[in-house]
Amino acid sequence: MAALSVNIEVGEEEKEKMESKSEAAAEKERMKPWEQHAGVINMPRFDYNAPSALLHHSHSGFLITCSIKREKSATKEAMSILEKYAESYNCGSSESLERSDENKSAKKRRILTDETSAKCDEDVKSESIIDEISVTGGPAKDDCQSLSKADAPVERGFVLSLVKLTGSGLVLLTFPRENPSVTADVVSNIFQCLESGILKSPLWCHRIFPIQATCLLIEKELRAVVSKLVLQFINDKQNKLARPIKFAVGYNRRGIEETCMKNLKDNPKDSDPFPMLDRSKCFDVVASAIKDAVPESAVDLKSPELSVLVELLPLSGVPNGSLVAAVSVLPQNLKTL
Repeated sequence: MAALSVNIEVGEEEKEKMESKSEAAAEKERMKPWEQHAGVINMPRFDYNAPSALLHHSHSGFLITCSIKREKSATKEAMSILEKYAESYNCGSSESLERSDENKSAKKRRILTDETSAKCDEDVKSESIIDEISVTGGPAKDDCQSLSKADAPVERGFVLSLVKLTGSGLVLLTFPRENPSVTADVVSNIFQCLESGILKSPLWCHRIFPIQATCLLIEKELRAVVSKLVLQFINDKQNKLARPIKFAVGYNRRGIEETCMKNLKDNPKDSDPFPMLDRSKCFDVVASAIKDAVPESAVDLKSPELSVLVELLPLSGVPNGSLVAAVSVLPQNLKTL
């Protein structure tokens, strides 16, 4: 009887172990989407200086839409795609180097080495380089390292900054400065690779909107940005346009409702604190700017040769009453992206 009871206990222990393993496997299957590929690419920290920079300077970048509560998954997926297709545009970019110099204390390129010297050598050879190693967003170390140029491959940091937004289902990545042609070219390249089957359809990213420029949502600034981008589009020899030029205007205000309601509560006497939020007003301003830039133009919503898209950016950490818009002038083949 004693032997029998021992066998039963051992059997129960094995059964519990099997159940524990099956529960762990089930938990792994239920793992959050962004955790499934956490080992593939690191999640960047938010650049908390970016919202303020967007208020003072125009930037280019990408606005990604995704399902609510899937922002981390969409961020990782977008980063993996954009790192691949935007790499050729980042290499040798003077703007990238300028940004690297400006934020040297906050973001440094990582140096990968197989061997590091334990002590600082006072007589460093001219063929060696000494650099600081820091984790993106963290403090730099003071350790001296003597590295051979041939044995010190440089891992280029992610040039795009992750900007915190107040709206759900949105991801914003911006370049250090404005570069209108890069974002449109990158998205066009991605679109061609999707059509050819080279790139699989994104799982979490629903839409990647190329931001060519940003500005405050003020009539004067919006008109100036639209005029500049339209003229650049017209003067691009790759765009063969007929006369009159057919155009369309798109306007999205995702995630702005909460900001507007908060400002209305703060300023109850101001009946219309954001006149440019009105769709009709925005359409009129954009259409007027296009016609001023190109007199021979007409609205055509069915088959426009160029589309001017305005996206409001629900930035976090900006003063009340400050609204920033992203603007792009895109050809017909990109207007649905």
